[in-house]
Amino acid sequence: MRSLRWIIVNAIVLISIVSDAAATNNKKFPKKFLFGVGTSAYQIEGGWNVDGKGASMWDTYVHDNPTFSTDNGTGDVACDSYNQWQTDVQMLKDLGVQHYRFSIAWTRILPNGFADTVNPLGVAYYKNLIKALKENDIEPMVSIFHWDTPQTLQDLGGFLNSSFADWFEDYARVAFENFGDDVKYWFTFNEPKTYCNGGYGYAYNPPRIPSEGLLEYVCAHNLLRAHARAYRVYDREFRNRQKGQVSIVLDSMFFENSTANAADIAAAETAIQFDLGWYANPVHYGDYPEIMKTRIAARSAAEGRNQSRLPEFTDEEKEQLTNSTDFFSLNTYTGVLVAALPEDPSVTDPPSRYGDVGVSTFTSDDWETTTLDWLRVAPYGVQILLNWVKNTYGNPDIIITENGYTDLGGVDDPKRLQYHQDYLSYIRDSMEQDGVKVFGYTAWSLMDNYEWASGYTQKFGLFSVDFNSAGRNRTIKQSGTWYSQVTRTRCLVDQCDE
Repeated sequence: MRSLRWIIVNAIVLISIVSDAAATNNKKFPKKFLFGVGTSAYQIEGGWNVDGKGASMWDTYVHDNPTFSTDNGTGDVACDSYNQWQTDVQMLKDLGVQHYRFSIAWTRILPNGFADTVNPLGVAYYKNLIKALKENDIEPMVSIFHWDTPQTLQDLGGFLNSSFADWFEDYARVAFENFGDDVKYWFTFNEPKTYCNGGYGYAYNPPRIPSEGLLEYVCAHNLLRAHARAYRVYDREFRNRQKGQVSIVLDSMFFENSTANAADIAAAETAIQFDLGWYANPVHYGDYPEIMKTRIAARSAAEGRNQSRLPEFTDEEKEQLTNSTDFFSLNTYTGVLVAALPEDPSVTDPPSRYGDVGVSTFTSDDWETTTLDWLRVAPYGVQILLNWVKNTYGNPDIIITENGYTDLGGVDDPKRLQYHQDYLSYIRDSMEQDGVKVFGYTAWSLMDNYEWASGYTQKFGLFSVDFNSAGRNRTIKQSGTWYSQVTRTRCLVDQCDE
């Protein structure tokens, strides 16, 4: 059935492309559809060591490795949103958005990482921001963790320490206690796959510890345990009173079989299970996808190991994980084509998820390139991805929590405008044609910010930021002006049908 579903979805997409490649959906988005923008604490706040904030692993890492970012940049000041949060709120009002997704800096409210010491100035910062958002009818959507592990906890092993689940549960409780009366949408973790692959796998070179290829699965395992613990804390202690919802933000490309051959269709399914299913399956069904368990166990045995490199959840953990998300939160930017590879009986060295999945991925020459190698523009793929989520996880409510386009700067950005319009058009198609229950869209990002290894060279914002000015002056871009029209008219073109 899965193979047939892929063929049907791909056929629908191909027919729509052939019939009218330039067509933009002219149906209004529903009145309750939430348009918003997103940021994260380390990327915009600055104020890295003021008012009692402790050091995160990113503070330490970029200071100890100044060439990590292309331009030697750090998040020490970033967009200075710690001091300019009121300006940020005004920008959100100018955009007319219904929600703002941002993250809490763990060490701004718990300076040493543990819940025994709460920083009142850090709590006040987020309370003031949330209050201003609510006063302006902007729904706060809060990520509890967006990659900035407290350095104190990193020194204790971070995600490789099984106690991480205890630490995160305590931190989440503090967040719920302090902000939960005004926050109705919570996200435990942002893009765990990116974090675990980049920090503990062979996604990036050089490996930082000899056995690194074994540890991306350990990172993911402890992170998922931590997510489940936080979710159940909200269930037990806060849900009845605060009436909020809790999710986890998962990132995925779309994976399209490169041909209609059964082998390539199966390869595309394997690829997405190793990518999105790795985290989505546990929070819906309590365990990893069967294809992951089977392939990793077989390859581990071939490597001479007595047990699989993929850890196992206990029965209690499976129960905690099952249905531990109230809606599906999806970051997506691009996609790949997938082809089957002949099964290689030899064992790759070093072992990693990339060897375990055992497929070939590549992009089409027809897809527009951007200033980042990994981001190719293929908006039709979001409809494929949304249909896969719908069909695999029981048609859940879905919010796009990140989607965006990068360039090298400037306020005239027609390609970014076109990117958002095209992606939103296919999202609207998926709602209208396929019955996918998408209830919101979050453009990444509110403004240009610190983009990790790219520093300040890559620009995703709907507002331009002058990082050479002391005030980090902001200017709305062409795409921001267009988006403000969409948020108000709920329409992607000049004239929409109801």
